[in-house]
Amino acid sequence: MSKTASEHRIAFSAAETEPAQSALSELRKSYGGIAPDEADIIVALGGDGFMLETLHRHMDRDVAIYGMHRGSVGFLMNEYAVEDLTAKLAAAVPVTVHPLIMRARTVAGAEAQAHAINEVSLLRQSRQAAKVQIEVDGVTRLDELICDGVLVATPAGSTAYNLSAHGPIVPIGAGLLALTPISAFRPRRWRGALLPHTAEVRFEILEPDKRPVSAVADYTEVRDVAVVDVVEDRSKTLTLLFDAEHNLEERIIKEQFLP
Repeated sequence: MSKTASEHRIAFSAAETEPAQSALSELRKSYGGIAPDEADIIVALGGDGFMLETLHRHMDRDVAIYGMHRGSVGFLMNEYAVEDLTAKLAAAVPVTVHPLIMRARTVAGAEAQAHAINEVSLLRQSRQAAKVQIEVDGVTRLDELICDGVLVATPAGSTAYNLSAHGPIVPIGAGLLALTPISAFRPRRWRGALLPHTAEVRFEILEPDKRPVSAVADYTEVRDVAVVDVVEDRSKTLTLLFDAEHNLEERIIKEQFLP
């Protein structure tokens, strides 16, 4: 980092849970802190869900987020400790990521868009399996995918829902997106694809009245979609800070060797 910790404007933000709020009081007592909107480093206290909320809330600002684990899942978080925080921030390793942008059109013709740091997922809304046509860069790659759903994941999100759907883990610097089916019925053997991060993916819902589908960008849901376009938004850069011994790239590589 180009500044020393004392030159940074540091704010603290916490989830509503008791462990996060207790940590917030402890850190403010030791280090003070300013309002998040005035800071250039925000220390986020909670789990991965709260980290995503914090990144979304400050997506349009030049601010770095340093997460400390006070929640249930902490893949994107550093270990919690009160001691030597300013020194840790000064030595932290920055990781930059670009979110996806989802543009959806519903069956009724309404349009919506939202950003996703982890993934954009399409999910069936009823007992009927979804039928989806998949186009990549203007070329139809699958005429008909019959499935519970399908998703596009960023490298940062590849260890989240994508991994649970048996998608590949993608290293941060790989320049790739994961396209992963969710419980594919036909073609039964299709396991997805790795795409260049510049790819433009279009999902067209087949038989949307009979087989309704929702689209979700992280935690923004659009129901009864007809067409969904997904592309990486290079105009937005998010910066996460990690302790050197717990950096995100190493975590993602290590995840591939877990039993």
